[in-house]
Amino acid sequence: MFSSKLRSSLATPSVRRFFSTVTDLQRAEWTSYMASGRGAAALFGTIDRDGDKLVSAAEIHAFLHAVEATDYVLPKAFKTLDNRAEDHPISYQEFQDWLVSATQEAGYVSIKPAYESSKLIGRRAKRTEPYAWNESTMSQSLRRMQYAVRGDVVMKADEMALEGRKMIYTNIGNPHAIGQKPITFYRQVLALCDLPAAKGVDHPSASLLFPEDVLSRARELRSIVGECGTGAYTNSQGLAGIRKHVAEFITQRDGWPAFEGDIFLTNGASSGIEMILNGLISCNSDAIMVPIPQYPIYSALITRLGGRRIGYELDEDLGWAVTKEELQKRLDEAKAQGLKVKGLAIINPGNPTGQVMKREDLEMICHFCNDNGIVLLADEVYQRNVYTDEKEFISTKKIAMESPGLEMLELVSFHSTSKGLIGECGRRGGYFELHGVDPAVQAQLYKLASSGLCSGVAGQLMTSLMVKGPEKGGESYDAFHDEEQGIYDSLRRRATSITEALNEIDGIECQKAEGAMYAFPKLDLPRKAIEAAEAADQTPDTMYALSLLEQTGICVVPASGFGQKKGRVGFRTTFLPPEDQLEEAIKLMASHHKYFCDKYAD
Repeated sequence: MFSSKLRSSLATPSVRRFFSTVTDLQRAEWTSYMASGRGAAALFGTIDRDGDKLVSAAEIHAFLHAVEATDYVLPKAFKTLDNRAEDHPISYQEFQDWLVSATQEAGYVSIKPAYESSKLIGRRAKRTEPYAWNESTMSQSLRRMQYAVRGDVVMKADEMALEGRKMIYTNIGNPHAIGQKPITFYRQVLALCDLPAAKGVDHPSASLLFPEDVLSRARELRSIVGECGTGAYTNSQGLAGIRKHVAEFITQRDGWPAFEGDIFLTNGASSGIEMILNGLISCNSDAIMVPIPQYPIYSALITRLGGRRIGYELDEDLGWAVTKEELQKRLDEAKAQGLKVKGLAIINPGNPTGQVMKREDLEMICHFCNDNGIVLLADEVYQRNVYTDEKEFISTKKIAMESPGLEMLELVSFHSTSKGLIGECGRRGGYFELHGVDPAVQAQLYKLASSGLCSGVAGQLMTSLMVKGPEKGGESYDAFHDEEQGIYDSLRRRATSITEALNEIDGIECQKAEGAMYAFPKLDLPRKAIEAAEAADQTPDTMYALSLLEQTGICVVPASGFGQKKGRVGFRTTFLPPEDQLEEAIKLMASHHKYFCDKYAD
């Protein structure tokens, strides 16, 4: 990694004595900065031992020897700083600028120029001095945050779409954006909740325009909202009547009681996850265990909140299951680094991996968290999306209630109106349920919810409709059932067709999509492709995804954005496009893979 001059300087007795006094302090400050994005000045102070506000080549050499590159640091960053130090002493400002460039996340390099050249934002005055609020002075946690689902490849796809290219977006689980039709019952009730009564539920012709059970449900929800209507703030935890509907749904689903006071209505599951992580992470050494691969909202929020992410690997050869040995290994590693593991996230069914978890695996994870004092975060937004006859969705709450020895388990479960068979992503509806959580913490979560006033009322109404559809025998029920069944049957066919087709492509291997909305194939790429990606400072799967985009117009997400086992290359694709469009996309994927492998053949 280092130059020959650096290696010789490290061998001198004076440098070795220097290491013995500052190495531990530098490592501690480096680790803290990597976790939180805070403390650049303190880190610089551990390097600038003579206090002259400049660091010499020897001081930089010692620092680089003391610390280690992490996943947050770009590969060539250490060498860059080494070369600069050889040329001239490094000031604090230059060191701070280096930290910014060294910890740029994927996508940043193209985001900045896109905004600088955009014709859609106001012109900035020419400046001789830097902005007061700039890359160095802004929140470094925010700057370092990454959300791959809308990253580099997607921005390139949007540019191509503006140029008139035909695009097939398979990067995100956004069903209505790519053709799924809204369910009529939901939209009719929502419309009547928003309309003034005289123009809707109380209009003389209302019964001619809407089924009776739609009118009845709209009146019920309007009474829950109250006379103020859907344009007013609600209770910060959500409308009590709708939280009661959620509690009844959970009780019926699991066979165990749920309580409306333990339900918080949220703007989709993501805002609920953010609230819980906000309450869990209290310092730089607090850690959250997340599955690898994972949905990147977890890594993004943990980075922004200044916590530490501990990845536990799902075993692809075991159908993306996790073993107790893997969990224990990662917990032990975290403890050895002086970290406190506060929470552990599971996603069931899996995103991006599509597996449906077995009862015994859920029980093992629940006991692991219970025995180690870890709060379990159960992301269950795909619970309606199970496509295999061999498995069924079992909620973590049900496991907690039925398995002896889990009486002390602290559990938070999340659900959303964005997925399932509803796909109403733009409504931003969802909830989380607290189970076994300290009431004092629950009170603080209410305070946090209060700071945002309330979740959107449209999302709250959508959540009620998700958990309480039309009653069997009602005027709307048959049509509602047919619409839902049609969506489910099509998703099930697509889940099968995409994995079977991907597995037929030489050099691509894909586990069965048992649930959710995604396939997560593994790619076998030529050595020259890997070398070309490294030379371009890209991950191989980012280079592959950009090539796929440019050649075919198909937008997927590089697997590196979700995390994956070292050496693995792949991507995530949804199977949400209409069946005829998905069939076309699969053919294009096959032809592109041959083109790409031929291009970089050894």
